[in-house]
Amino acid sequence: MPVSLVVTADTHWPRRARDLPHSLWVAIDDADLVVHAGDWVDVALLDRLEERSRRLLAVHGNNDHGALRERLPEIARAEVEGLRIAVVHETGDATGRERRCAARFPDTDVLFFGHSHIPWDTTTATGLRLLNPGSPTDRRRQPHGTFLTAVADAGVLTGVTLHPVPR
Repeated sequence: MPVSLVVTADTHWPRRARDLPHSLWVAIDDADLVVHAGDWVDVALLDRLEERSRRLLAVHGNNDHGALRERLPEIARAEVEGLRIAVVHETGDATGRERRCAARFPDTDVLFFGHSHIPWDTTTATGLRLLNPGSPTDRRRQPHGTFLTAVADAGVLTGVTLHPVPR
């Protein structure tokens, strides 16, 4: 049975925004699985996502401390509809990312990551798909904030869509 995903990272709440964008909350409410690739900043957002998500797969980031580090791992893994998923916050510089991640995550089909606030979608020579949803609240050098939605079905990730968030 297909599983709908919403993927976000680098929310930096409440430093960068008073709340998550409405469109992201709607996507969270509709998703079967919510993935957060770190840099929450405040544990209250983790509590809210746990309350509203059917299922949450999440990690801590470099800006997360205290209770966030106690409650969240550095790397999270799950098998969803035959798709082997891993989540991590940092993957290092863009140069050589595919090679490094393929070596670090050899038994993974899709790796979700954050840290850069820059959307990313590539596939390594080994078939590992690397996806960064950007940030819905801190666009940095991007024209707008972003998050991803996708569907896991029979070992394949389909319908990967980058959603812009209005300023």
